[in-house]
Amino acid sequence: MPSLAIVNIGTLVSGDLARPLLPADALLVRDGHIAAVGRRAELDLSRCATILDANGGAVCPGLIDSHVHVVFGDWTPRQNMMGWIETHIHGGVTTIISAGEMHLPGRSTSPAATKALAILAAESFRKLRPGGMKVMAGRVMLEPGLTEADIAELAAHGVTMAKGGYGAFPQATDQAPLVAWAKRHGMIVTVHSGGPSIPGSNRIWADELIALDPHICAHLNGGPTTLPDDDLVRIVRDTAFMLELIVAGSTKAMIDIVELAREHRCLHRLMVGTDTPTGSGIQPLGMWKTIGHIAWLGRVPPEEVIAMATGNTARLYGLQRGRIAPGLEADLLVCDAPLGSPAKDILGAIARGEMPAVGAVLVDGEVVVWTSRNTPPPMHPISLRESA
Repeated sequence: MPSLAIVNIGTLVSGDLARPLLPADALLVRDGHIAAVGRRAELDLSRCATILDANGGAVCPGLIDSHVHVVFGDWTPRQNMMGWIETHIHGGVTTIISAGEMHLPGRSTSPAATKALAILAAESFRKLRPGGMKVMAGRVMLEPGLTEADIAELAAHGVTMAKGGYGAFPQATDQAPLVAWAKRHGMIVTVHSGGPSIPGSNRIWADELIALDPHICAHLNGGPTTLPDDDLVRIVRDTAFMLELIVAGSTKAMIDIVELAREHRCLHRLMVGTDTPTGSGIQPLGMWKTIGHIAWLGRVPPEEVIAMATGNTARLYGLQRGRIAPGLEADLLVCDAPLGSPAKDILGAIARGEMPAVGAVLVDGEVVVWTSRNTPPPMHPISLRESA
């Protein structure tokens, strides 16, 4: 694969909460991976086939939406819309992670159907990248009747994710053995939190979440309703699992959770998703909206919030992307403050709660979007040229 260089980077956001900004103005991409990061004068760009000039704009990892509801292909039955995944990549999202394919019309909850749906979704999206989007799909819904042998069979077919909180268990804690089986077989487990979102499911508050002990507490700020305030304190203070914040939940609860995480020194546990498409609709810029709320209302440096929406999630799932470092997959955004903003750069725009401009989206080092149709144009126009 030909190599590509991005030069004249004004702000390089790493996606790593421990070191969110990098003192570099150029990076080199080769064979779909980041080959080098540094100063332009120090990098050998002589063999680059293509030069992308950021013109003082920013480069950051592609966003990773930790909570979406795919079904099959680039179609959502909840909104009866085609092309929603492709339009999300125009919002700077390069990876979406399924929170379960439960929106399939007529979905059966029998163990056989539950397994079949997860296996089919996982295998389908391994071959399908709508608009270039990397889709992690096939999250088995933990339903009554599933056995550990079923979980082992799913794992053998490449299903790596599970979700609790939707099954028709008499008590939410009745699914604890299934959560434990899924974890034992290497699956990343998320559990619904808050009030029930579908008929027949349970309210899941702090006692239930602590008993189930998932990897991820899904949409802690509400999906659709959040936990009582005292329970939010317990979840942040007394557990170690990841805490997911979504655009479709309560903004007040989101900021309360951010402040609690800052108090308890666990911003590394925060991750960002949209929980779309659902009744709240299609939100291609939902990730940026949440990033802006956390930065502006939560008073968190924007580069740290971007890490919550990239590197924090990548770390949990073991993804070789979501951060900018040599050897990692080159899923990258060239972005900026929007044209007309009072802010001088993307960090200043996000700190004001503004929507940034997405100038280019790269997946595995290939440009898949050139100037997003969903955001304003960048303050500093970028350019792409063949190397001289």
